[in-house]
Amino acid sequence: MSKRGASPPPSAEGTLIKRARSNSPARNQIAISSSNDERQKGLIRSVKRTSNLEAPIISLSGAHSAEILSCRFDPTGQNIAACSADRSVSLWRTYPPNTNYALLSSHHKAPILDLQWSLFSPLLYTASADQMLCFTDVTTGQRTRKIRAHRGIINALDRTMAGGAGIELIATASDDGTVRVWEGGEDGSKNSVAVFELGCPATSVAWSADGQNLYIGALDNEIHVYDLRKGEQVYALTGHTDTPTSLALSPNGAYLLSPSFSSHTIVHDVRPFSPSPSRIHRVLQGAPAGFENTLLKGAWSKDDGGQRVAVGGADRMVCIWDVESGRVLYKLPGHRGTVTCVDFHSKEPIILTGSKDGTMLLGELDPGL
Repeated sequence: MSKRGASPPPSAEGTLIKRARSNSPARNQIAISSSNDERQKGLIRSVKRTSNLEAPIISLSGAHSAEILSCRFDPTGQNIAACSADRSVSLWRTYPPNTNYALLSSHHKAPILDLQWSLFSPLLYTASADQMLCFTDVTTGQRTRKIRAHRGIINALDRTMAGGAGIELIATASDDGTVRVWEGGEDGSKNSVAVFELGCPATSVAWSADGQNLYIGALDNEIHVYDLRKGEQVYALTGHTDTPTSLALSPNGAYLLSPSFSSHTIVHDVRPFSPSPSRIHRVLQGAPAGFENTLLKGAWSKDDGGQRVAVGGADRMVCIWDVESGRVLYKLPGHRGTVTCVDFHSKEPIILTGSKDGTMLLGELDPGL
């Protein structure tokens, strides 16, 4: 009985490829194939889907002609707002179809540096280099209030609900060396509720969880903590060797994220009684600030209670860390310019990034990492 001869080498046309099952794949998976021929569709690998986005990565582009300086999800996670150096604000849908349903280009006369969604009403707050704070009704696209808030460029703003009064308070940080607090809503006064003099330009601002304290990043490399009731500074957070670029409070109100021009990102412990005298919880590295002195904005994840933080960098990537271990979980590419701002979805593992290339990217993350 003779041996069977060796099989002939497979030709390009007759390559044996494992076929996908005829039934459709699960809704939370997509099949990726390297062949364009429908008859040779081979299942190369499947990507597990973790969100309700149309695709794992979605590009939002075409609205802005200059760099995007801030982008944020609204409190429900259904809408996105972005502001740009082209003096306009764009509004987008998070879920398909990801339409750019509004472009507001007449509200400011200079680059818009920061924005925030109102916590309880359909308002959008924007701060600009024209020294103005504007309130916009997102249902109509009309500007409802306009306040000349400062004598210098307004770098950042944040909002909170004041105690049990049900009043929204807005804090604005400016190059004129002051942070001012304003009453939100459509019926608030045009006069500031409180003024804090720092003596040097303020680059960032964030409210404490109870709305009683303000964290203010300044050009003196410190983060000043002011008590709203006392009207004075109660302590300062040190550790940076260069200017903090933004401030973000963790979902549980216990930690404060602060990137800086030194390319070091510090997580401060702002609990009333901190086990560390320096109040430094973690020092994170991996997001280079670059030489452009851009005020890079960081963010905390919300769907998992703040286990991860993200900061964009001048290397055109977004760095995501695990807070407890300090380990880099992701370095996300995709942009063609410095990543200036990031935000996390409130309910799903989705990250939003904005860049100097004038585009935004929506990407889903693996919650198990």
